[in-house]
Amino acid sequence: MDVLAEVARLTGEGRAVALATVTWRQGFTSGKPGARAIIHPDGRVEGWLGGACARASVIRHALEALADGEPRLLVLGVADSRPGVIQVEMACSSEGAMEVYVEPMVPVPRLVVVGSTPAAATLADLASRVGWRSEIIDDDPEPEGLGPVDAVVVATQGHFDETALEAALRGPVGYVGLVASSKRAAEVMGWLRNRGVQEEAIIRVRAPAGLDLGATTHEEIAVSILAELVAWRAGGGGRAVTTINPPEVAMDPVCHMEVEIATARWVSEHEGKKYYFCAPGCQRSFEADPAKYLG
Repeated sequence: MDVLAEVARLTGEGRAVALATVTWRQGFTSGKPGARAIIHPDGRVEGWLGGACARASVIRHALEALADGEPRLLVLGVADSRPGVIQVEMACSSEGAMEVYVEPMVPVPRLVVVGSTPAAATLADLASRVGWRSEIIDDDPEPEGLGPVDAVVVATQGHFDETALEAALRGPVGYVGLVASSKRAAEVMGWLRNRGVQEEAIIRVRAPAGLDLGATTHEEIAVSILAELVAWRAGGGGRAVTTINPPEVAMDPVCHMEVEIATARWVSEHEGKKYYFCAPGCQRSFEADPAKYLG
């Protein structure tokens, strides 16, 4: 699997994942520099990072990165005093160590431009150049699959502004804009009210769309709208809320590493309770003298 291509596909579909990359290793460890893995919000892993001792810790920090949007540099198995580094202790018998960079990969925002006007074409082109998934719809649409990270700009030059806006406001679209004069915009808002569209939905419409840059040509209008979209994103608008469903973990009573319960291969039962281990060596030590590790 081409991990980077898969990340691009997933984020292009509006799905958030974390990308973990091994950047350094020392001693014997199955995680090789350059090895990459995708961590999904439910803790599922695609790709390869390393063995059982590293897996659960990397997953936990990857899910935290998805939750707060901040990358992490993990150093597993050795002391590291560099500022910003997260130290992860490892107690595996391999005595290996490695460094893993964990980066949250957020969904690519989607822009739907409604209309076949020159401003619509220019806006869609400019948005694609700054990383948006942009598309033009040239009929009376009801865009599907749009969410809070996405935007709709209606630019039909009066052909079907009203119905296009009504359709856009039915969903949770983060940004809704109308390319029109102030007078024309007021008329469209009045039409929406007469149609029974709720006021809290109508006030979401940015009309006229775009920052007031004194724009007059369709190229300048497109630039002013893109500037507003960029400002909206930079101000926190359209940030995806990723639902994190971390896998259930237990602590290995011997080495104190986290072990993912659902995928644990070494499990023992003692006095009616199950214990999970990162490796067979820890399991053997526990079963030889449970009291030593449960005191």
